[in-house]
Amino acid sequence: MRYVDGFVIPIPKRNLAAYRAMAKKASHVWKDLGALEYYECVGDQLEVMMGTTPFTRLAKLKSNETVVFSWIVYKSRAHRDRVNAQVMKDPRIAKMMKGKPPFDVKRMAYGGFKVLVQA
Repeated sequence: MRYVDGFVIPIPKRNLAAYRAMAKKASHVWKDLGALEYYECVGDQLEVMMGTTPFTRLAKLKSNETVVFSWIVYKSRAHRDRVNAQVMKDPRIAKMMKGKPPFDVKRMAYGGFKVLVQA
């Protein structure tokens, strides 16, 4: 069964270009090491009011921020674990980890998900 890592990241709008550059580099690492799919999406319509919690409130966004919603797809949880172990040892990632990231890491939400429905 496919497995997905998911992320929600509040990010200052002024840092979006830097984040995109970092994410593009990271996508190559994950894909080179076996991830099946890699997505980084930036908020566009975040104030949707359908009786649900809008992303702006969920992510506790400030007026100068947006949110990045991202996911990486793997063959299985075991496959994810193998890929991520390789990613953490990859010198391209080590190089990116130097310096200050373009977002507050403490506000990033991350989790691993079993696929419930795949169409």
